[in-house]
Amino acid sequence: MTTKILALTDALGNLVRFHLMPGHRFDTVGVPPLIDGIAFDGLIADKAFDSNAIIADLDERGAAVIISQHPRRIGARKIDPAIYAWRHLIENFFCKLKEFKRIAMRACKTDRSFEAMIYLAAAVINSR
Repeated sequence: MTTKILALTDALGNLVRFHLMPGHRFDTVGVPPLIDGIAFDGLIADKAFDSNAIIADLDERGAAVIISQHPRRIGARKIDPAIYAWRHLIENFFCKLKEFKRIAMRACKTDRSFEAMIYLAAAVINSR
């Protein structure tokens, strides 16, 4: 059993919202519920989130799109490498989250208890 955690963090690397998905799903499927109802000025993401639908939604919101693009993309968009370098905040959050053994090993049997552990771990991370 595998589970993907899609997370949205603020500019300080603190968890804002997350979404659990089965491990064999594309990451782009979980983005709309993740960003729904949240106002933000830009989204920094990696190649897994390079989707025409996501980019169109962000353009409609007026948010800056800082997404590394697939080499196959036609009509590549320019991204600011200095801003893209801040993507390390989400990577750092996941490194801190995986320090908690129950999350790293997916020890919880239900999604609900796994979500509760993620919330608890995020609170501990935020309090450090």
